[in-house]
Amino acid sequence: MDILQEIVAHKREELTRMRVPKQSLREALLQSDTGIIAEFKRRSPSKGWIKEDGRADLIPLAYQQNGAAALSILTDKHYFGGHDDFIRSARQSGVTLPILYKNFVIDEFQLYEAVLCGASAVLLIAACLSVQQCAALLAKAHELGLEVLLEMHSEAELEYAKLVPDLCGINNRNLGTFVTDVSNSFHMADKLRSIFSTGGTAPVLVSESGISDPDTVRALRAAGYRGFLIGETFMKTSDPGRALNEFIAKIHSL
Repeated sequence: MDILQEIVAHKREELTRMRVPKQSLREALLQSDTGIIAEFKRRSPSKGWIKEDGRADLIPLAYQQNGAAALSILTDKHYFGGHDDFIRSARQSGVTLPILYKNFVIDEFQLYEAVLCGASAVLLIAACLSVQQCAALLAKAHELGLEVLLEMHSEAELEYAKLVPDLCGINNRNLGTFVTDVSNSFHMADKLRSIFSTGGTAPVLVSESGISDPDTVRALRAAGYRGFLIGETFMKTSDPGRALNEFIAKIHSL
């Protein structure tokens, strides 16, 4: 057993003592009537600081208390002002929901880091990886007990879906232009259905970015999506937990 494996084994024991269950992001979304993955995001490359003083020991727990199905926490430091410690802080504050480790994961060392800080799943971005790299990281993540949300943006990346990750995310934001268009999720849903129409266990579909209207969530659910990653809509308010609560109430009233 190498040093990284020893550290991961120790961390798993620590999480067990903390009574933090290793919940499934996939199952949490399938069982939820809203499917909202509420995101803790203090900064973005296009908008700058959204909530520079946002606290990881308060906001993620408030999301949990106000009905989130799961959480996403940015750990990238350079572009998003994130940190692995934000997931640790969330766990220590009492968060038991599945947490997505959101970063530009390009090396298996980052998968160990995700386990060590208490994440349940990791984001792999097709635009950052070759198909071979993605396949290797997906296999390693599963070996470490992590689920994988594989993010795609266009039809050109659909071949990655054939790796059959636990969840397929469609990012409505073009990473080159930062233009956001939710219609991309509807377009890609049709393409993904054709890939998985032959049977077997299909990945859970997640729509990411640009979702600010409960009506949009309703329409996306009708199109086959079960997860909706929403961050800025909540984080830009004075009380993200309350904003989530009000958003969910509107979904239920539709």
